[in-house]
Amino acid sequence: MNMNRSAAFLVVVAPVLAAAIGGCADAQPARDGIVTEPRPMLSVSRDAQITLFGELPDRSDVPFFSRGATSMLRHTFAEEGADFDPHVDASGERLVFASTRHTIRPDLYIKNVDGTAVTQLTADPSSDVQPAFSPDGQWVAFASDRGGNWDIWVVSVEGTQPMQVTRGPEDDVHPSWSPDGKQVVFCSLPRSGGQWEMWIADAVAGGTKSFIGYGVFPEWSPAGDRIAYQRARQRGSRWFSVWTIEMVQGEPRHPTEVAASPEYALITPSWSADGQMLAYCAVTTAPLTDPDFASAMEVADLWTVSADGRSRVCLTDGHTANYGPVWSSSGRIFFTSTRDGHENIWSLQPGTGSPADAPSEKELISRQTAPARKSAVNDS
Repeated sequence: MNMNRSAAFLVVVAPVLAAAIGGCADAQPARDGIVTEPRPMLSVSRDAQITLFGELPDRSDVPFFSRGATSMLRHTFAEEGADFDPHVDASGERLVFASTRHTIRPDLYIKNVDGTAVTQLTADPSSDVQPAFSPDGQWVAFASDRGGNWDIWVVSVEGTQPMQVTRGPEDDVHPSWSPDGKQVVFCSLPRSGGQWEMWIADAVAGGTKSFIGYGVFPEWSPAGDRIAYQRARQRGSRWFSVWTIEMVQGEPRHPTEVAASPEYALITPSWSADGQMLAYCAVTTAPLTDPDFASAMEVADLWTVSADGRSRVCLTDGHTANYGPVWSSSGRIFFTSTRDGHENIWSLQPGTGSPADAPSEKELISRQTAPARKSAVNDS
C-alpha cells in the first residue's frame, strides 16, 4: 500500500487493526485495577498519518490465490487514491464506499454494483468514512471528523439533510443500523478511557443512547437482535477474536466467542443477509521470503464462519491484503483488496465445498512464509 496514496483515509481503521496485528500492544490497567484491552491511537486531521495493517511496497503484480471462493469481480477502478469501506444496500444493487480518488481526504460515493459511473455523496473538507445503508436504502450512516473529532452522521442517499447523530469529546466510529432502521450501534473511544466501548443510539439528532459493552467494529445482524464485534483476548497473543451478543429487551445478553485464533487477529465481522453466517478478516504478521519485498509484510485473508462457530472456511489465500468484508443480499462478499496494486473494491461468491477441504491456519502460515508465486491468479 503506497503511503502517499492511502494514509489519509486510514485515519479510523488503521489504528484498530494495527493494534490487532501487533499482538495488541501492552494492555492498560483500568481505574478499578482490571486489565483492559489496549488503547489504539485514533487520528484525526490534527494528528499524524497512520498506515493500515496491509501496507505493501510498490508492486504491480500482486499474487492472489483463491481457495474457498468463486467468480471474483472487480467493482471500482481507482488508479489514484483508493476505494475502500464498501457497503451494499438491502436490494444488492447499490454500493456505497469511501474514496480518496479525487481528494486527499476521503468522501463518500454511490454506484450501481454492476455499473461504472459513480455519484459523489459527500464533499466535505474533512474525512467521511465507514458508510452504511439504512435497511430501507434511503439513508447512509457514516463516521466523520468534520466536527473536530469522530462522530456518527446520517445523510440521505441524495446527499441532502446531513444530520449529526452523536457529539462529544469521545471518538465515535463504525455505525451499523438496527434491522428496523431506528437505531445505530457504533464504537466509541473516550478521551480518558483505555477501552473501546459499544453504544446504541437513536438514528436522529439528539436521540438517546445506551452503553452495551466493550468491543470494536460492532455489526448489527440484518435478520435479528444479534450484534457481532471484535474483542481483544485477555491472555496469550492478546489478538482480537470475533464475538456476538444478543439484545434482549434493549439489554445485551449472552456474549459468545464465535471465532478465535492464537495465530491470527480476527477482525471486522459482517453478517450474511439471513444472519446465519459471518465473514471476517484474519490478519497475521508472518514474514514473506519473496525477494521482491524489501521487508516482511502482513497478510490479511477473508474467512467465513457460521453464527454458532462451526464451518470455518478460508476464502482467500495469498500474499496481499484483503480486508473489510461486507455481505450483500445476493450472497456475494464485497471487500477491499490490493490485488491489482491499488486499493479497490472487489467481490467474491463464497464456495459451496466442504469446509474440511479448506486450508488450516497452520497451512496458511506455512504457505505465506514460503516463496510467493510470480503470476497472479485472477479468478477461481
